[in-house]
Amino acid sequence: MTMSQRRLLPSTSMLAAFDAAARTGSFTAAAKTLDLSQGAISRQIRALEQQLGQDLFVRDKQSVSLTEIGQTYATEIHAALNTIRSASLSVMTNPYSGELKLAILPTFGTRWLIPRLPSFLDSNPGVTVNFFMKVDPFDFAEEGLHAAIHYGLPDWPEADCTFLMGEDVSPVCSPQFRETYGLEKAEDFLDISLLHITTRGNAWSEWFRSCGINNEAHQGMHFEQFSSVAQAAVAGLGAALLPTFLIRSELDSGTLVHALDIPVESSRAYYLAVPHARKAYPPAVAFGEWLVKEIKSHYQR
Repeated sequence: MTMSQRRLLPSTSMLAAFDAAARTGSFTAAAKTLDLSQGAISRQIRALEQQLGQDLFVRDKQSVSLTEIGQTYATEIHAALNTIRSASLSVMTNPYSGELKLAILPTFGTRWLIPRLPSFLDSNPGVTVNFFMKVDPFDFAEEGLHAAIHYGLPDWPEADCTFLMGEDVSPVCSPQFRETYGLEKAEDFLDISLLHITTRGNAWSEWFRSCGINNEAHQGMHFEQFSSVAQAAVAGLGAALLPTFLIRSELDSGTLVHALDIPVESSRAYYLAVPHARKAYPPAVAFGEWLVKEIKSHYQR
């Protein structure tokens, strides 16, 4: 820290002495408030004035009063000290309080995570969760984020990756689409419109290979998000290969059906990624513990 920076950050003992004297209008009363001697208060305030290069009090033989600069400074310092006291009390009474900046995958976040989030907030009332939708890789340091829901491999640079869950993907379509094309076996998918997600460009090819068919499967439309693909499938534009847990509402309502009951376990999985610099950050720790328990509970139902 440079000398100029030190001058801008007086010690809390100096500021507390100044604040008490400004509020009481007396060094003697300030000393009683802080359980110090009058001489100690006087020395702290004099040291503060020397550090700032400004007189904060006018000293008479029988009394002291704030200078004009001192009055302005007292208002700001009193507010700042109250903020510090409130923050300290919050940490003492609720150590997991604070802001959690969380990067989430759009469909996973809106369809799976957010509906379950009230239970986390109920048990961690001091935590404020702010969401940032992220599909492409990013740098934690540059983005200033505390954690991310990551789909892929546990290989995020400079981050700890906690396994959350795998996923099964299954071909789905509208009931009318399945009836129109009479889908009964994997070979039937070679000549129909396939709906693709750009971030999972090889998903259909992998599904065909799992069925013993060598097909690059490029035919059909491409979309950037699961929600768009699901809506396209509901509209009858083709068959989509989607994680069943993310389209549960469509399957339950019948707007989507299994085009063929051949699910495939994805080679990738969902992870909670937390940068090494944030692994002990209380809101991130609390969220990680809650998320793992919530997922275990989800799969036990």
